[in-house]
Amino acid sequence: MSTTTAVPVIPAPAAAPRPPSPAARNPVGAHVPVAARGLAGTGLAYARRVGAETVQVFVANPRGWATPPGNPAQDKEFRAACAELAVPAYVHAPYLINFGSDTPATRERSAASLRHSLRRGHAIGALGVVLHTGSAVGAAADGGSRRAEAMAQVRADVRPLLDELDALGDDAPWLLLEPTAGQGRSLCSRMEDLAEYLDALDGHPKVGICLDTCHAFAAGHDLAAPGGVRETLDALVAAAGADRLRLIHANDSEDAVGARKDRHANIGDGLIGAEPFRELFEHPATAGVPLIVETPDRKHGGDGTGHARDITALKALRAAARPA
Repeated sequence: MSTTTAVPVIPAPAAAPRPPSPAARNPVGAHVPVAARGLAGTGLAYARRVGAETVQVFVANPRGWATPPGNPAQDKEFRAACAELAVPAYVHAPYLINFGSDTPATRERSAASLRHSLRRGHAIGALGVVLHTGSAVGAAADGGSRRAEAMAQVRADVRPLLDELDALGDDAPWLLLEPTAGQGRSLCSRMEDLAEYLDALDGHPKVGICLDTCHAFAAGHDLAAPGGVRETLDALVAAAGADRLRLIHANDSEDAVGARKDRHANIGDGLIGAEPFRELFEHPATAGVPLIVETPDRKHGGDGTGHARDITALKALRAAARPA
C-alpha cells in the first residue's frame, strides 16, 4: 500500500507596497501647441515627443478676443487620451483679460473670454484654467491709484463667473490665479497680495493658485537665495491657504530678482538657477502639484528640443529631491 505525503502549501509573501511614483507626486510637462491637427493630434503628439507628463493648452488665440466653439469630436478624443495616459490637462486663458481695466468694453470682453476658457476647459476635461490677475489700469478721479476700484471690479465681474462654474458640476475646472511679475499697477504679484484677491472672490472653494517662478522672482521673491523657495511658498500658504496651490509654471528668469520683467529662461540658464527647482519639490505645499514649463523653445529650433531638455532637467531634480 503506497502512501503520499502532502506537500505543504507555502503562501507567497505579501507584495511590498510600491512607493508612489515621482510623476504621481509632481507630474512635469509643458505648454503644448495645438494648431494643425488639434488638441490630441498636435498637442499630445508634442507631449509624447518632449516627455511631458502633464500639459497646458490655449483654447483661443492668447492675444485676441475671439471665442471659437471648438470641435466636440476633438474634445472627446483629447479628454479620453488624457484619461488613458493619466496626463492632467490645464487651459491658459488669453493674456488680454484684465478685470482691473478702466475701460468697460475691456471688462465685458474679459468676462466673455474667461467664460469661454472655463467652459472649453470643462469640455476637454481640464483640471484648471489659469488667469493672469491683471492690473489697475488708469488713474482715480483724484489722480491717485485705482487699486480699490479695480479690486471691486474683480469681485463684480469674476464672482458671477464662479457661480456659473459651480453650475458645471463637480468636474468643473478650478480657476487658477497667476500672480504677475509686478509690472505696471499689478493687482497681485507678491504672495501676500493673494489674500486680498481671494477675499474679493469670497474665498470661493474652486479658486486656486498657479505659481509662476519667473513672475515670483521678478516681483521680488528671491528664490535663488538660501531658503528663498521655502520662504516664498510659506508666504503663499499664509496668504492663500495650504490647499490652494494647484499648478506651478516652472520658468527660470533672464532678469534679476525684483526687476519686474517677465522674461523666461530655460531651467538652469537664468538667474534663479537649477537648485531652487529641486527645493520646490521638497516643500509640503507642492505635494501633488504639477509643473508646466513655458520656457523658450525657439532658440533651440522650435521643435520641442528646449522643452524636452527642461522637462528632463526637472525630472532629474525631482528624483534628487527629498520631499517633506
